[in-house]
Amino acid sequence: MSVLIYLIPASLGLGLLGLATFLWSLKAGQYEDMDGAAARILLDEEDVPASAKSDGASLR
Repeated sequence: MSVLIYLIPASLGLGLLGLATFLWSLKAGQYEDMDGAAARILLDEEDVPASAKSDGASLR
């Protein structure tokens, strides 16, 4: 039972740390453009020849 003296404050501290991190991410704008990220994964890149992919100078 004496272990609860350590576990309860530890769990409250971790919960407050998680809440603070979540609130920080909201303030930083982490969740602003949820639809843009979901649509961006569906877009295809332009077809680039294999030689251009390996040679970075030809892309410039």
